[in-house]
Amino acid sequence: MSELDVFGRGFASYAQLWRWSVTDLEGFWARVWDHFQVRGTYDRVLGSPEMPGAQWFPGAELNYAEHMLDGTADQLAVLAHSQTRSPASLTFGELADQVARVRAGLRRLGVGRGDRVVAYLPNIPETLVAFLACASLGAVWASCAPEFGARSVVDRFAQIEPAVLLAVGGYTYGAKEIDKSADVAAIRAGLPSVRHVVGVPYGQYTVDSDVGWPELLGSAPEPGFERVPFDHPLYVLFSSGTTGLPKAIVHGHGGILLEHLKAHAFHLDTRPGDRLLWHTTTAWMMWNVLVSGLLRRAAIVLTDGNPLYPDLGEQWRLAAGATLVGTSPSYLMACRAAGVSPGHLPELRTLGVTGSPLPAEGFDWATERLGVPVNSMSGGTDICSAFVAGNPWVPPRRGELTAPCLGVDVTAFDPAGQEVAGSVGELVVRRPMPSMPVGFWNDPGHRRYRAAYFDTYPGVWRHGDWVTKTPEGGFVISGRSDATLNRGGVRLGTAEFYAVVEELPGVEDSLVVHLEDGEGGPGRLLLFVVAPAGLDDPLRQRIRQALREQLSPRHVPDRIEAVPAVPRTLTGKKLEKPIKQILLGRPPEEVIAPDAISDHAAVAAFRAVDSTASGVRA
Repeated sequence: MSELDVFGRGFASYAQLWRWSVTDLEGFWARVWDHFQVRGTYDRVLGSPEMPGAQWFPGAELNYAEHMLDGTADQLAVLAHSQTRSPASLTFGELADQVARVRAGLRRLGVGRGDRVVAYLPNIPETLVAFLACASLGAVWASCAPEFGARSVVDRFAQIEPAVLLAVGGYTYGAKEIDKSADVAAIRAGLPSVRHVVGVPYGQYTVDSDVGWPELLGSAPEPGFERVPFDHPLYVLFSSGTTGLPKAIVHGHGGILLEHLKAHAFHLDTRPGDRLLWHTTTAWMMWNVLVSGLLRRAAIVLTDGNPLYPDLGEQWRLAAGATLVGTSPSYLMACRAAGVSPGHLPELRTLGVTGSPLPAEGFDWATERLGVPVNSMSGGTDICSAFVAGNPWVPPRRGELTAPCLGVDVTAFDPAGQEVAGSVGELVVRRPMPSMPVGFWNDPGHRRYRAAYFDTYPGVWRHGDWVTKTPEGGFVISGRSDATLNRGGVRLGTAEFYAVVEELPGVEDSLVVHLEDGEGGPGRLLLFVVAPAGLDDPLRQRIRQALREQLSPRHVPDRIEAVPAVPRTLTGKKLEKPIKQILLGRPPEEVIAPDAISDHAAVAAFRAVDSTASGVRA
């Protein structure tokens, strides 16, 4: 039976199914609940459809962790690869036993419903166990990866006033030993609400703690799951925080459960017995999506360390036996440029790609080398899922994201709030999704939440991406709308620049910024490139010619300058908006949080750019 048939309405195409899923939200999500046998009852599906504040499944009580742990006891659940210690594995039975033990240990520490537990942990089995134990109690989880500095972690965790902190003292990154014990001490000092610090053994460095992980794990198992209301907080995810205090985005048990069941089954094509690999850290929402593969009784592969060590081929070696591999466009393009082959991966069924737009050349390379569908997705921390993605029923198309996701009434709006197709517009969602945030933590009256998504188009979610709907029903992502270039009244997406420029021989990376002149004129378009062999006039001319021929004369920059590196967030996004502010004369410390970026030295080159020479009024 086709998965389309599970909805019982005789749909002949994915397009028909999607249309029904957004016009009959109650019928669609009720069928998702029933199909996946969600435990619990509810009064109705949608108490109120108004955004913000839609009320999903009023009266329902459930627990996300309960649905993660009922696989067959001897079935493989977790494979862990680390550069700090030897590989490890857990069956569903072993995972459930550890969760029950740590649940009992957390209860002894006084953790209960609504308490916050935070983790400064890498992508290892202990992190997963602690998260599920926390969820089983109805407590609230949040995590940061150990590569984050202390200030960045405190900026996040202090907002939610945690009771318990779990941490490692260090880790191995490639060939480097990284000592984080001083950061852990600074984090503890910055979180006065913390009553207990749990030290997790990992590598050669230790944590000054009052409780050890072996002590928690040595508890007598206490199986059980505290069923909570549908919108009870499950975890808090944080925005990148590059230009201010990170937003503390609260996600609920029910919304994440239903959304991830839907996403894995109908978009990632995750099946029982599959093996999923997605290189991620515990600071990125893709970690949350990856571990939810357990909902489909698939095994998940947890990885920790330098993903490019000892060479570019490491991620492909770890992919042996995987049915789904997830990665980034930058990694695929780097493999293409270096001539790295993925090798023979006979079990692979889907390649997932997210984080930034995938250039058409990267799509071609991956399709040719792997021979499987390339599922390019776009969503965000805000919904902990995707708005647009691939699916098993519609063939992927180069240069675009295949289709809107089920249950997501996504489209493009012009500035007047009219739907547009064939030209760029704001990505919007017209009807509610269960995984839209419960709210932001400590946001009285939901003022910040409303300002973040609903100020532009009342009652309609504006995500902040600049997109084009294609005639085939797909989407092309042009970049963040707050970084979109407006040159002479024509909006230009940054992603299309990068797709052309970074394909040229001699260019490794790039960043484009438009500086308005304040008087409605064309301003100045500045392009910065990383050119390992040097940026000379012939290369500048090739860049200008390619942009003119492949895009338009408006895309030709006024200046092209070399920089040693392009600054990025810790999750790999280019710092377009902050760099623009720096070029306009603002000090870096005012626009970039110190611990929110991966390479501080990369910012210095932009600070040195002469704004007078650029013809811009500072």
